[in-house]
Amino acid sequence: MSAVRETPSDAGRQDRSGEPSDASVAEGLGPGRGTGAGPLSPRRRRFRPRRVVVFGTLGLVIAAAVYTLLAAIAPLPEAAEAASGSTTIHPAAVQPAFPPWGSAAVGLTGRDGLLVADGSTQSAPIASMTKTITALVLLDRHPIPAGSDGPTITFTGADVDILQQVRDEDGSWAPVLAGEQLTERQALTAMLLPSANNYAISLAIWGFGSLDAYLAYTGSWLASHGFADTRVTDPSGLDPGSVSTPSDLVGIGKLVVADPVLAGIVDTASADLPGAGAVENGNKLLGHDGIDGIKTGWTDQAGHCLLFSASVTVHGHALRLVGVVMGAPDYSSLWSDVPPLLKSVEAGFHEVRVGTATTYGTYRSVWGETATLKSVRRGSIFVFSDTPIMVRVRLAPVTLAKPGQSVGTVTFTGGGQSFTSRLTPTRAVTDPGLGWRLTHPQLLLP
Repeated sequence: MSAVRETPSDAGRQDRSGEPSDASVAEGLGPGRGTGAGPLSPRRRRFRPRRVVVFGTLGLVIAAAVYTLLAAIAPLPEAAEAASGSTTIHPAAVQPAFPPWGSAAVGLTGRDGLLVADGSTQSAPIASMTKTITALVLLDRHPIPAGSDGPTITFTGADVDILQQVRDEDGSWAPVLAGEQLTERQALTAMLLPSANNYAISLAIWGFGSLDAYLAYTGSWLASHGFADTRVTDPSGLDPGSVSTPSDLVGIGKLVVADPVLAGIVDTASADLPGAGAVENGNKLLGHDGIDGIKTGWTDQAGHCLLFSASVTVHGHALRLVGVVMGAPDYSSLWSDVPPLLKSVEAGFHEVRVGTATTYGTYRSVWGETATLKSVRRGSIFVFSDTPIMVRVRLAPVTLAKPGQSVGTVTFTGGGQSFTSRLTPTRAVTDPGLGWRLTHPQLLLP
């Protein structure tokens, strides 16, 4: 029997019994070929890298989309503020034209204290300016109702004796007759216009019963009004013991012009009175430069004095100034030196325009936009001399803004007044756009 020869074509084939040949086992093919039970085929090995690329790319696309969305909707950082806070406006200081003699002071009704002052602040004799105090305490004790001239006063022989005593002292006087009758308003006019010492004494006795009672009442009245540096020793001021200071006298003058009875009397140039006859106001400045009162005075100790008031209009504001000058060498000096003082004080008032500055702050966005802030309103603050005006800027946090939008306020305060205006940007602070957002994640995303 001859032997069977194995050919190369038989390699790798199964024998008829179904068992793999040695060759097929060597090639790594087993009975489970094609069922996944054996090692991966080259085709399967090629699919895995392709899947990684696809899914990796898809993940990057999704991540980019999410980042873009977050950047697009992320809140922008607030703009930085510049120039907010407080500043002060300093108007020009007044330069009062004080007389070269004595002392002086000027105040404003409705305002405590003095506007300006010069010279001695010590108490000094006040001569016939004392009669303003006598008039005030009389009306305090015996007020005159509105629409009335007050009670009728009948003068007697005792009042004629007082007239003779005043003449002997070389004091100022006005005629009086026994049996003469004057209303309280008329009697006050006889005392104040010609500065009649005899009427001051007669009224003090009529009003209080005696000079001692008058002095006691006057002392209490002065103390109750805070005139600590004023002392009255007689109703007329002839006694040099009747003293005051410029500051107190301005305060007393304010009370005189606040009283409708006295304000009308001291603004009267002349009057014709029963018994006293025609009387003239000793204030020669009356009716000039707005001057409408109040009282002259003169003694050797006091010098020549004037307690004055003036109604003036400054920058549209109606003002009532009250001032005093003491110790003038003569009346001519009063008439020549008081008007310049009054005018210089008027010039010291300022109507300061506010809300007119070009900028009250700046917003600077982190993406480079800048917008200055302007006031939407203009106003004014009326002050005297160098009264400071405080400027307070308050800015609200903003991200985006446009002209007309309120982003803060500016408030001006001075001289007891206040003015506030809204602030708005002069140009828009707009969104920087998607490109900036995408390239600045550190400023947008947490």
